[in-house]
Amino acid sequence: MMDFVAIDFETATDKRNSACSVAVVEVRGGEIARTYSTLIRPPRLAFLPFNIEIHGITPEMVEHERDFAGVWPELRPFLENHIVFAHNASFDMGVLKSSILANRLEPPNFFHCCTVQISRKAWPDLPNHKLDTVGAFLHVDFRHHDALEDARVCAEIPLAAAEMIGVNTVGALAEELHVAVKPFDCTANIRGGLTGRALR
Repeated sequence: MMDFVAIDFETATDKRNSACSVAVVEVRGGEIARTYSTLIRPPRLAFLPFNIEIHGITPEMVEHERDFAGVWPELRPFLENHIVFAHNASFDMGVLKSSILANRLEPPNFFHCCTVQISRKAWPDLPNHKLDTVGAFLHVDFRHHDALEDARVCAEIPLAAAEMIGVNTVGALAEELHVAVKPFDCTANIRGGLTGRALR
């Protein structure tokens, strides 16, 4: 069965440890079973104008929200022992790693896969594989850079690709498309800057 979680982070700055929003969408048996989203107060309330322009979240909106450690007890169960998809997974996994390490939290055990890679293999003729482009191709109407809406579109990508090639498990999808499903590694070094934002 297609059982997995899709995740999306938004950040306040170009630092990985600046999550200001997170959302997850849990899929069970190929259907959305539940969702979770929340604003997060980053370590510093100094947002970059560029980031605010992208997602519309301001310091005033998160000033009284919980920090990452505060939301972690709610977020972690969505990830533990699941397969987690993200669009440009290196970005979201980097934000997650940095936030866990900075707060000295116990990392979860899960595997992750990138929906950029899936969309490139499934629909190679698209002009690009940004989330809004793939979402439009799949006829999904959404507000880009809203974490929950982005996570919903991210969840639609493996579902659509699996239906197209006629498989019904994440493992079979990854095998058919030759995309990696990697264990989450919280010991890896994290670069300070964000990479691959253009793919989001």
